[in-house]
This record gives sequence, C-alpha cells and structure tokens, in this order.
Amino acid sequence: MSFKELVFSGVQPTGNLHLGNYLGAITKFVALQETHDCIYCVVDMHAITVWQDPAELTRNTREVTAAFIAAGIDPKKHIVFNQSQVTAHAELAWIFNCVARIGWLNRMTQFKEKAGKDRENASVGLYVYPSLMAADILAYRATHVPVGEDQKQHLELARDIAQKFNNDYGDSIRAHGFGDMFFPLPEPIIQGPATRVMSLRDGSKKMSKSEPSDYSRINLTDDADAIAQKIRKAKTDPEPLPSELKGLEPRPEADNLVGIFAALDNKTKADVLRDFGGAQFSGFKSALVDLAVAKLGPIGAEMKKLVQDSAYIDAVLADGAQRAAAIADPNMKAVKDIVGFVRRR
Repeated sequence: MSFKELVFSGVQPTGNLHLGNYLGAITKFVALQETHDCIYCVVDMHAITVWQDPAELTRNTREVTAAFIAAGIDPKKHIVFNQSQVTAHAELAWIFNCVARIGWLNRMTQFKEKAGKDRENASVGLYVYPSLMAADILAYRATHVPVGEDQKQHLELARDIAQKFNNDYGDSIRAHGFGDMFFPLPEPIIQGPATRVMSLRDGSKKMSKSEPSDYSRINLTDDADAIAQKIRKAKTDPEPLPSELKGLEPRPEADNLVGIFAALDNKTKADVLRDFGGAQFSGFKSALVDLAVAKLGPIGAEMKKLVQDSAYIDAVLADGAQRAAAIADPNMKAVKDIVGFVRRR
C-alpha cells in the first residue's frame, strides 16, 4: 500500500532556545517545507514527563512557536500547533501502550539516561514517552520524520509498534477496507550531518540552556550586542586557524567556531578554512560576529515581537490544531473501528 508523503516534526517547549536548537533542528525544518508537506508540533505533552512550572510551559510553548515563524516556517502553508490541542495523540498513545511490549521499552536508552539512578521515582510518562512519540507520528499516518541521533531509537520503536499493530489487527484492517496495513512504517529523514553546536566556554560539551554561564550559548533572543560580546569572549587557543580539516581535530573550540561559521554561511568547514586558514582568531571572530548578527539578529527581533503578541501566536496554534485534527480524527475513528471499540456515529 502506498501512503501520501507527509513529514512530522516535534519540538519540546523547554524554553531559552539557543543557536544549537536553531542550527541542529529549526533550519532543517525550514528547508523541509520547500520539498514536503509538513506538520510542526510543539510537544507540550512530552514536556510534562518531567515536572514543568505551568506558567513557564505556557510561555515556552509560545516561544517555540514564535521561533518557528521567525525562522521562516509558514504556518499557512504547513501546520503548526501544540500537541495537547489534538486529542488523537493521547488516545492513540493508550492503544500503542497496549501494542508495545515492556521488553521494547526497557531497551530505550534515553529513559535510562533521563531517569538516572533513581529510576523508581521517574514518572510513568517518561517511561512510555516512546509510545506517545509513535502516536504523534502515526496519528497522521506520517511517512517521514527528521530525527537526530538521540531520537533514532524511538523512531525504530514507532516502526515496530506500527508493524505489530498491522500484524495483530491484520484481519480487521482488511475487513475495514484498508488493505494489508493501516499504518506506514515511518522513515527517518537524514538531512546531511546535523551541526553539533558546542558550548562557547568548553568545546567538549554541547551548547545547553542548563549551563550556568549565559556566555556558553547564543540565545535566539540575544540582540546584536550580546551576540558580538559572546563570540568575542568565546574560548579559543593561541594558534592561528589551520588550513586543513585535520588541523581542527585536536582543537575542539576552534572546530566549534569553524562549524558554527560554516552552518550559518551554508558552507562546509573546508570552505571556511580555505578562506581563513592561517588567520588569527581575532580576525576570524570579527567575521563570525558580522555573519551571526546578520543571520540571527532579524530572527531574534521577530521572535521578541511575536512573543509579545500572544493572541496572534495562540491563533496560529488554534488554526494549526484544527487542521491537524482534520487529518488525525478520521484516522483515530478508523483505529477504533479496527480495534473493535463501539463509538458514536
């Protein structure tokens, strides 16, 4: 059976979006909308698998939405909404909890990492998070998902759940006129190597909002002065920039800044070294400041403007949720029929 190509992408509303989020995910989402029909979801239900301050969750949901729009995602051509507004996510997640096996969930490395040593005290939601992620994708019968390294295992599980549902309910799926499979097996979209943006204070750690020093990251809402100051203060070493990629290997901070320049300028690291090999960091940082301010300044300014207009953001999310539900609800009704639930006609 062939399914209509559809991309589903989810982003957690964890607040304080930074350059790593932008280069690692948001720019990829913006590029995808040129080639695919896309659903962009702010996954607020996933966020509460660990406790969230309610007021912050509201603010962060709007901030991620503002970042999507400011970065160039068109909410009229594609669907932008928050997960909790479409009930199919929760309904399908329960059915998938009954299809998924405990052994499968026990193998999920991310649960082990996030729960840490005190696993008995982790929320049940954190444990069954992958079932909800499968429901996010398959409520729309989406065929493709852009995934980073940390989510590959969860997408594999979504495929296993879809396959098992198709097998377990095969007779009923056929009896209801859906052929041999109701759900597609979603494929990962690999969009070239994702830019791993590291801390500006320590090239061995990923850029993170939880890092105590604000100088470790460039926030998407930083103004031109803040961006310039952080890049100028970024940790480097005393040597000039190398001319060859190999020269970056033992130099994590240099590698990080070259990688950021390459990603912002849509070039390879080798291209950047061709232009700046042999240069001192002072000159390179000045060029990086100009580039970062030109690229990120307008996004930050637009984000700030949008975040202040919460009525507009909420209207975008409500409209997106309505359009998302128009796809998910008929699929959910079909799933209930296939499973054997009696429902209102």
